[in-house]
Parts: sequence; C-alpha cells; structure tokens
Amino acid sequence: MRHLLALGIKFVIVTFVLVLVLTLIFDVAFVPTLLISLALTALSYALGDIMIFLNASSPENQSTRNGIATLIDFVMAFLAIWLLGWLLTGQNIEMVTPALMAAVILSVSEWFFHLYVDRFVVPEYNNVSAVRR
Repeated sequence: MRHLLALGIKFVIVTFVLVLVLTLIFDVAFVPTLLISLALTALSYALGDIMIFLNASSPENQSTRNGIATLIDFVMAFLAIWLLGWLLTGQNIEMVTPALMAAVILSVSEWFFHLYVDRFVVPEYNNVSAVRR
C-alpha cells in the first residue's frame, strides 16, 4: 500500500511539472503529455526510486544515495521526455529544451521525493520507523 501511495504522489508531481512545461509553456497537446507522465512515473519509480536509490550506497549514507539517484533520475527524465515527446509529437530538436527544463525541475522534486521514500515507503531499509496513522 505504501508503494501505491508513493506512486500516486510521484504521478501527480510528474504530471504537474510536465503539464506546466510541455503543455502550458511549449504547447504540446495534453494527451502526449499525459502518456509521457505515465511512462516516466513507472520507469523512474521502478528504476530510480527503488532499484538505484536503495542500492547506490549503504543505508546510513542517505545523501550519497540521494545524489546518485537524483543524477540518474535527471538523465532518465531528460531522455524519456525527449524520446517519447519526439515519438508522440514528431518534433525532435524542438523537444530538447522542454525536456531539459522539465528534467531540471523534476530532479529538484526527486531529491525531496527520495527523502519521503526513505522515511515512509521503505523505513525498514534504514531502520527508520514509519509514522503510524
């Protein structure tokens, strides 16, 4: 259940940023933006937040894990937004700037999302107690 909530939070963040950047600033249609959001959320949660973030360093070394995962999330977000944007809109070079802008904003949010994952989604990984409701 904790993973589903985290996935939902991540989807809202990614969708908000991509709608803001791709749709409102760069006039990409809403449906391609939503499809990119879905794909990027699934990809970055599975790879960036679970596999890489949790295994990049020892549990005690949260800032190193966070830094490595955030850097990889930036690269992954840029490539996914650019390539999926290109495939869905037919615009190649035109997607580089929006992909870069969105990847930077998403990377900032990822730093904080990793803190959330560490504390509330996988607290047993680093012996942090989850807050009970």
